[in-house]
Amino acid sequence: MSFRFALLVAGFVLAALNLRPAIAGVSPLLDEIMTDVGLTPAGGGAITTVMIVCLGVFGPLAPVLARRIGLDRTLLAGLLVLALGVVLRTLDGAPALYAGAAVAATAIAVMNVVMPGIVKQHFPGRVNLFTGVYSSAASAGAATASALMIPLERSTGYGWRGVSAMIALPALAAALLWLPQALGKQAAAQNGPRPFRAVVRSRITWYVTGLMGLQSLTFYVILAWLPTVFLEAGLPADQSGYLLSMTTLVQVGATFAVPVLAGRRRSQSGYVAAAVLLTMAGYLGLLVAPVTVPWLWMIVLGVGQGAAFGLALLLITLRAPDPTAVTALSAVAQSVGYVLAAVGPVLFGALRQSSGGWTAPLGVGMAILVVQLVVGWLAGRPATFR
Repeated sequence: MSFRFALLVAGFVLAALNLRPAIAGVSPLLDEIMTDVGLTPAGGGAITTVMIVCLGVFGPLAPVLARRIGLDRTLLAGLLVLALGVVLRTLDGAPALYAGAAVAATAIAVMNVVMPGIVKQHFPGRVNLFTGVYSSAASAGAATASALMIPLERSTGYGWRGVSAMIALPALAAALLWLPQALGKQAAAQNGPRPFRAVVRSRITWYVTGLMGLQSLTFYVILAWLPTVFLEAGLPADQSGYLLSMTTLVQVGATFAVPVLAGRRRSQSGYVAAAVLLTMAGYLGLLVAPVTVPWLWMIVLGVGQGAAFGLALLLITLRAPDPTAVTALSAVAQSVGYVLAAVGPVLFGALRQSSGGWTAPLGVGMAILVVQLVVGWLAGRPATFR
């Protein structure tokens, strides 16, 4: 392995590690944030919702930027803006909190969309492997953030603002590592036809979009409310946070292994079905016996959600023929998908508030997973848009 290729892989992995901490780091600190800033439960859930809405609304910026400055420079810009948004979010007052969340999420939206195109551009012969690498790195970033926020707060004494600001450091480190790629010859703007018309007219686009959106909805619901579910079931705060960390950590292995295996097959439908059924089993455990064997539910849920996430990203890369088309398909699937996903945390919070428990929200989650199973099966069938 040459030094140039090793630097490429290192920058790519560290960039992927930054795709989730700014979002995952909110949940363990949510009670403290709400108390300090004076937010209601709906207002606390809105932090995550604002970020998810931005993931959907601003994703279409990525193909525009990629055509003008190239995929590599677009990723570099995303990392720098992410660091800025994370710091802005820690300033005093609710407006800064929400504005910083929006800026950080806009950067993540652009990065989310360009990553499949970067896989297609830099690793065209190993799409399944590097999709597994970056999707598992993204999951690892979420697991690390959710696990370290409370211990860092206790050990440093900085409070939620100080430890939240630390999330900017790995983004800046990734930007430094990615700088050689952004300055290289391959970083030129993308030329050629705009494939959006072919993308939006294809049924496979909307199957992939449905899978991306619904698996994202279930993921962000768990990310936003899982510690609260366990707290209200009687578990202490630190154990609730560790269980969230466990399920996100388990996702790391699934998001790596499943795309690598599924990418070797002509059809990925069977893998999608297995992922959704495992997620349903995890939801059922939370519904029926959340404190009996919570670690088991978290393992099952983590495998299912991690596999679904990795498969959604793999299908975006497999279903389009070149980096430009992959970026366009990624923009549609992730933008529409994340707008759909934004409904999740607020919907579950409202259902919890109106019903007085978690039976109704988790029941709705099970129904959503049935729909995910159908669209995922269709998305997994071999096809490309034309």
